[in-house]
Amino acid sequence: MALQRSSLALQHIALLEGLPPQRLDGLAQRCQWQSVAAGTPLLLRSEDKSDVFFLVSGQLRVTTYSAAGRQVTFRDLQEGEYFGDIAAIDGKPRSADVVTLKPSVVASLDRSGFLELLRDEPTVAERVMRNLAALVRQLSDRVIDLSTLGVQNRVHAELLRLARVAGIVDNQARLDPAPTHAELASQISTNREQVTRELNALRRDGVLAKDGKALVVADVQRLASLVAEERGFA
Repeated sequence: MALQRSSLALQHIALLEGLPPQRLDGLAQRCQWQSVAAGTPLLLRSEDKSDVFFLVSGQLRVTTYSAAGRQVTFRDLQEGEYFGDIAAIDGKPRSADVVTLKPSVVASLDRSGFLELLRDEPTVAERVMRNLAALVRQLSDRVIDLSTLGVQNRVHAELLRLARVAGIVDNQARLDPAPTHAELASQISTNREQVTRELNALRRDGVLAKDGKALVVADVQRLASLVAEERGFA
């Protein structure tokens, strides 16, 4: 469903923070706006499109599927983030699928408009470079984990990452709603049964606890110590 263009909504996009009102107004008019239901594919891997998307509200997942049909999840995106910049920068097909996890509102900017923005606004260009550098580091860490850690260790590392994203208070973090076992499995390249086994072990040890629909990391320091030992940093 098409939506009214709104420069006010773009003020909440971290990439565009601090841009003058006239620039935001111009971007809002140039963008295509849409409201998308949960479970809807927004981008498809190998698709020959190069728009950049701003997530005004909702939640998305960047993922892909192997030839055998196994899902591999890269990351989840929250409101205020952007995506699609890799194809916009190099002009090549999409590198992953993007699907909505919740009803979402997105604004898409065509490739020429995005490149023009980078040329005209050095601060925005620097933010894009920093985000790409962070993505490279994140994916490098993930390759190392997948190559060197067993399933148990990968479960620990992913739970610690989710705890830090959710926010740690008094050595605890609340994941609400709790990620499904299948979702965790797709994040760390394993199967649901192995994830279930490791989560049950962590609950028995008091590291995890259930609270309604939420999963509580009850002892973040202990989980961090386990991850450090497994990675050889202890």
